[in-house]
Amino acid sequence: MSWASSEGTARSMRANRRRDTGPERAVRSLLHRRGLRYRVDFAPLGKRRRADIVFTRQRIAAFIDGCFWHCCPVHGTQPRLNAEYWEPKLRRNVERDRETDDALRAAGWLVLRFWEHEPPALVADRIVEALRQKG
Repeated sequence: MSWASSEGTARSMRANRRRDTGPERAVRSLLHRRGLRYRVDFAPLGKRRRADIVFTRQRIAAFIDGCFWHCCPVHGTQPRLNAEYWEPKLRRNVERDRETDDALRAAGWLVLRFWEHEPPALVADRIVEALRQKG
């Protein structure tokens, strides 16, 4: 059986973007307006795991996680159809997030994680504050 329970589901899932999502673009726009420059969709450790917004000199990696894909405790949902496919896939996404966080921290990086539903201005403020603290 396919991962999609219907053609509509398949079409919807294919439309999901890996980068340049609305929440990411909104935060990046606010940061750019403040004069900050950063890398987008960049692998800080040179591996496959990429952060959404990266400040290489300050060693700060920011992730804006989708509520569905990363199991948000507020908005995350578990699909009922084809659950035997989705449950382990979503669980593995969360495990991979923790592994990525651990690897970055071990390499001296500050990891910032946000949910897509958080207000972009608040996310941008928290990133700016982290940059100030890192000096």
